[in-house]
Amino acid sequence: MPKEKPTIQQLFFSFLRLGVTAFGGPSIVAYIRKMAVEQKNWMDPKEFNAGVAFCQLIPGATAMQMAAYVGLSMRGMAGAAASFIGFGLPAFFLMLIFAILYTSTGNVPVVASVFSGLQAVVVAIMANAVWSFGKVTVKKWQHAGIALTAAVLFWWNVSPLLVIGLAVLAGWLLLAPPGETELAGQVNPNPISAKPILILLSSAAIILTVMYFLNPDLFQLSLLMMKVDLTAFGGGFASVPVMYHQVVEVNQWLDGQTFMNGIILGQATPGPIVITATFIGYLLLGGVGALVATLSIFLPSFLLVVGLAPFFNKVSTTPIFHKVIRGVMCSFVGLLISVTMRFAFEIEFDVLHVIMVVSALFALLRKVDILWVVVIGAAISIWLIH
Repeated sequence: MPKEKPTIQQLFFSFLRLGVTAFGGPSIVAYIRKMAVEQKNWMDPKEFNAGVAFCQLIPGATAMQMAAYVGLSMRGMAGAAASFIGFGLPAFFLMLIFAILYTSTGNVPVVASVFSGLQAVVVAIMANAVWSFGKVTVKKWQHAGIALTAAVLFWWNVSPLLVIGLAVLAGWLLLAPPGETELAGQVNPNPISAKPILILLSSAAIILTVMYFLNPDLFQLSLLMMKVDLTAFGGGFASVPVMYHQVVEVNQWLDGQTFMNGIILGQATPGPIVITATFIGYLLLGGVGALVATLSIFLPSFLLVVGLAPFFNKVSTTPIFHKVIRGVMCSFVGLLISVTMRFAFEIEFDVLHVIMVVSALFALLRKVDILWVVVIGAAISIWLIH
């Protein structure tokens, strides 16, 4: 149980700081857990696990959604908004700077070079997340079987919906029901009034209507990003093929190489890879386009979190549902393994990169603050360019 609920300001600045180091896509969820459950004691571990399972079941960038879920559990919708915005701001501003530089230079050689070195640190961050999240999730051979099966299926690019569905089935059929002590301590988020959600939906609808009449291009951009977010089952990485198809092939707003440059910048930027929306929006319609594209790529999943989480948690204390949650949690460990392997295979395996991976992983396992690991890794990467 939480000792003391954080204020709105504490939520915002805590997630702002975490957002600066939010490399590695879904692996950052492990660091959110470390902060919210272990360091600050804001949440019960079972509630956090239920949140991860919930965010796996709905579309959107999992790490961003978990930021909102923690804030929702602590301070209702205002807390969800503070955590969500704080967590996403560093990625937005950094990607906006990269987009401005890109339009000035026409390429990203320096950023790509920096990322080449920083990529080793990212792999270490993700490997540490696999370890830290896996050791609290995988307790029995059945858990390991579900996690490894999910990792293989994610590696084969099987639909995330199918993988999660199989994890739900496996959890229901293979896992033993929890005891009463395991169910105890489950905490539901603060009651959510429908009024602020309706106000947010109404405001979004009004803004979309105004854009439709005053700036149809901005309207099309916003609508497309919302559609991409609503198809991102399995995390932000799942949205990349959909975004590529819509932006490059269907609408032909950017050529393939420019889009891929945006993905490179998205990987070099903390936060979910869908922050590439900021890059696309800026190249198409400037600063306003960047802001609209960013808000649109995150708004639907934010509304799903604040709208559905209270209902999800009302049933998540039942024994059967607890088994299902554990199955989904194991599939999330499998997702982390798969994504870590994909990143690792992108590294140029020379002596320097291996040393950076091992050193960064050693530092993280020794509880060195992730912020220092990223800063030092970036400094080494920049130094190696010259």
